[in-house]
Amino acid sequence: MEIKDFLAQLMAIPGISGNEEAVARVISRAFEPYCQEVRTDRFYNVYGRKVDFIKEGMPRIMVAAHMDEIDLMVSDIDERGFIRFTTVGGVDPRILLAQEVEVHGKQKLFGVIGAKPPHLQRPEDARKAIRIKDMAIDVGLPYERVKELVSIGDAITFVSPLMDLKGQMVSGKSLDDRAGVAVLLETMKELDALRFAADVFFVATVQEEVGVRGATISAYRLEPDIGVAIDVTHGDMPDAPRDETFSMNKGPVIAVGPNMHPKLTQKLMDVAREYGMDYMVEVEPRPTGTDARAIQISRRGVPTILIEIPLRYMHTTVETLNLNTVKQAARLLARFIASLKEDWDEWLSY
Repeated sequence: MEIKDFLAQLMAIPGISGNEEAVARVISRAFEPYCQEVRTDRFYNVYGRKVDFIKEGMPRIMVAAHMDEIDLMVSDIDERGFIRFTTVGGVDPRILLAQEVEVHGKQKLFGVIGAKPPHLQRPEDARKAIRIKDMAIDVGLPYERVKELVSIGDAITFVSPLMDLKGQMVSGKSLDDRAGVAVLLETMKELDALRFAADVFFVATVQEEVGVRGATISAYRLEPDIGVAIDVTHGDMPDAPRDETFSMNKGPVIAVGPNMHPKLTQKLMDVAREYGMDYMVEVEPRPTGTDARAIQISRRGVPTILIEIPLRYMHTTVETLNLNTVKQAARLLARFIASLKEDWDEWLSY
């Protein structure tokens, strides 16, 4: 399956943090042709184990990307049938007004997020951002019918399928971090053409957006020797500081900082230079808000690296990235895995 087709399939499936079962099933099926073993745990983390030939003393590697997405949840239904909601994950309230959504009750209901129009607002209110408590979802049904079909706590997801822009650019919701899951799948394909001796576990994790919980669970379970997190970072966009964003056309981003092991990170950069691969560097002086944070401090500690895909308009319904960067990240990661030899533990130790 091509990257774009896989992403389109993933983005069409609801996967709100804490309710990832449906998207986990699709990811599990996608992993199966490329892994010797695929399993899903009780929290719906998906594990794909891939081996070529295993030598004694070679590392167990965990490669993680999260499948969950930010979205909404039903908090109340008023007497007119309008659905009130709260956010799950880092949703920016400014993007919500006029969004199309699906309410996942006893049956799926299409709805729109509305609020009092400017014509009916006081002049001083019209100049302010609309608060979440002043918005509601309209599904076009009377109160009695809404109460039959919708319950407090039901998930609400944005309607924003994958869209083609020019070149290799695509846009839509939940590319953070379904693009990372696509990197996992592409890396499996790349490894089919390489020889490697490590024991590799590809993990599509849950609940990253609400506290890196899936990575915490899966890293504790696997006890890896090396951790790799795949996530997104900020791509260049209007009015954003140039020193905090990254080009959409210069390859993946390698993060450096205390969350990432310096010798392992240097090895990744060395592999990129050896194969003439473009990459950029992001300085992360604090714990990252990614699965790398959970993996690094699991059990006795895990040397971890972080590879990122530049993404515009993060945590909106029009997240945008370059598909070529997904391919480049997968090629780099596969060659990094294949580069590890029997002496890995010697040069990795401080």
